[in-house]
Amino acid sequence: MPAMSLERGRSRGGSCWLYRGAFALNLGLFIACALGAPRALDDVRNLVFDRFQQLDPAPFNPTGPVRVAAIDEASLAALGQWPWPRLRLAELTEKLRGMGASAIGFDVVFAEADRLNPQALLASLPPELRTAELAEKFSRAPSNDARFAAALATAPSVLGLSFLNTPGGALPAPKAGVAMAGDDPALFIPAFAGVAAPLPQLAQAASGLGAVNWLPDRDQIVRRVPLLARLGDRYTPSLALDALRVALGATTLLVRASNVSGQMDFGAKTGVSGLRVGDLSIATDAHGAVRPHFSPPDPRRMLSIASLLNDQVPASEIQGRIVLIGPTASGLGDVRATPIEPAMAGVEIHAEIIEQILANALLTRPDWAQGAELAAALVMICLMAALLPRVSPLAAGAIAIVAAAALFAGALLAFDKAGLLLDPVVPALALSLQTLTGILALWRGEQAAKAYVQTAFGKFLSPLVVARLAENPDRLALGGETREVTVMFADLRNFTSLSEGLDAQHLTRLLNAYLTPMTDAILAREGTIDKYIGDAIMAFWNAPVDVPRHARRAVEAAMLMRAELERLNTSLEAQARADGRAHNPLRMGIGLNFGPCSVGNMGSLRRFDYSVLGDTVNLASRLEGASKHYGVDLIASEAVAVAAPEAAWLDLDVVKVKGRNAPVRIFTAAGGAEFAATSEFANWRAAHDAMLASYRAGDCEQAAAQARALAQQVPAPWRALYDFLHAQFTAAAPSQQPAVLLTLDSK
Repeated sequence: MPAMSLERGRSRGGSCWLYRGAFALNLGLFIACALGAPRALDDVRNLVFDRFQQLDPAPFNPTGPVRVAAIDEASLAALGQWPWPRLRLAELTEKLRGMGASAIGFDVVFAEADRLNPQALLASLPPELRTAELAEKFSRAPSNDARFAAALATAPSVLGLSFLNTPGGALPAPKAGVAMAGDDPALFIPAFAGVAAPLPQLAQAASGLGAVNWLPDRDQIVRRVPLLARLGDRYTPSLALDALRVALGATTLLVRASNVSGQMDFGAKTGVSGLRVGDLSIATDAHGAVRPHFSPPDPRRMLSIASLLNDQVPASEIQGRIVLIGPTASGLGDVRATPIEPAMAGVEIHAEIIEQILANALLTRPDWAQGAELAAALVMICLMAALLPRVSPLAAGAIAIVAAAALFAGALLAFDKAGLLLDPVVPALALSLQTLTGILALWRGEQAAKAYVQTAFGKFLSPLVVARLAENPDRLALGGETREVTVMFADLRNFTSLSEGLDAQHLTRLLNAYLTPMTDAILAREGTIDKYIGDAIMAFWNAPVDVPRHARRAVEAAMLMRAELERLNTSLEAQARADGRAHNPLRMGIGLNFGPCSVGNMGSLRRFDYSVLGDTVNLASRLEGASKHYGVDLIASEAVAVAAPEAAWLDLDVVKVKGRNAPVRIFTAAGGAEFAATSEFANWRAAHDAMLASYRAGDCEQAAAQARALAQQVPAPWRALYDFLHAQFTAAAPSQQPAVLLTLDSK
């Protein structure tokens, strides 16, 4: 097997480093995104929260505290185009006051005088019609704005105003005090440069003034509604909040910000935490905004102004309720997109905010939400990072899908049961990213490990073994294991004499011509080339991966090597004849042994070989050396013959191995399984066994005669065996029963 440096060996662990790098990168990206809160992440989060509202919209309570007096199509048909004369609005205000409305809010900014005031009408007449008499009568007539102001003054009324991003306008005198607790809310409340306010006489007459502004998100969907707005150092409540204040009879709004008494913010200026109006506390976000849990438009919330003025609405619909007046007709333009509706009248959104506040049903995103989401994401990343190397990619993907679904289901449950906005996107994205990059890193590392195995071992292992090893490259870690293996040593006979007279180039070609087919034969039978030692080959079977019936595969390889050597000699003889020189045939010896060995990467931390060690290896080497004494090209131990009984085995001897107490029985193979099944081999083996029986019975003379007879009968390559045995039997003392013929003491 090839020697491997530690640096190259580490490439098999590349997947580990690549995987850890992907894990660290995911953590860094996640923390950067989570703490930086990029807009893209906010957009995705908003889409998820919108989907929650669509799946679980708030139900409308028909006994709720708010009604909308709608400027709808029916009212426009009955009362004329908008804007109506302020006299009509005065009539409406008086009607609602008389029916017991607790507050009357106008989602309209009356910033200009009524175009139908008597003075305005006079100015609009042609000069020839403006008589002195008419001018006198018009001058004595009260203006519509005055009549409207008088109606406002006698009712719990709230007028709308609109903040602007351009300078201009002046805020009317405040209707209620705004008290502060904690940090200065100016750091957090939305600020504007100008204002469009009602006419002074209307603003002075009204009980409250409220901003009708929205702060839609980038997609122009209204999700958050500010309850306070700031112009300079003055704070103004929203229309919904001031209508609620008027209905409750409160005169002051309390703004609670970070570091207020009883709240532990440790000096951090985190923003507004809530508002208080009368006995009612309202939780807000850091900017003083609330997130309504919208309900679909419901006709039971809407009352047509035409029906109200015609006394077609029961007083029970108005008594004790807050009534908001605003346009709902599509042509009037006060339409907003919400998470559940692409077009909802602005006045209806104000109504839902009041309903949600009074029902304590606003959606909340608690202070701990981001920390919990961050922790969940970290847990997801770490758990998936630990799990991925232990399961298949398909299982990991399924687990990630189930975990992400569980995150979304948990967030939806929190939304449904407690109105909490918990973001499953961040942990789900973190989980998905870790799963995807982790699988890719493991796959890339696995491919690198397989490529390393293919490159490093493709020339020393059969393709089938390489493929198995590539599936489990951890088997190549430094260290060893005890496995049963079949070990082969193969060596050229008389290589020193063969190499005499050959230059380096010719010697290299000869050696390659021999080693190539021998190597191919071993690899073709799933063997592992351990090393080349000059002209010798060391190989083994059943490591680094399992090879079923490995002793049989080793014997088949030896038979194939024998055939390949015959073909090589035929080729070399033809070449020598063509060159006009004598041919010296190549001969080899093979030793095979079967038994337990220590298998693994042997060596130092800087350089090591994948090899086998142990007594089984030593004996295989000595059996190869003994083959030249017996005149055969293969000697195998009894363990090999027992493990691969299909071959045409011939019992050779019982030999003494130096360093071992017990003698070793050895065999040679006259051929493979096909030859073993022939009658020719059966006769041969019977005569051979009879010879050994004579010898072991002490009749050495008879054994010698039988050996001489076999030498004349067997194929030519086997005559050397029987010549050797004849000499051994002849040299033995008469009537002596020796234990062994040889003692093997050389590797």
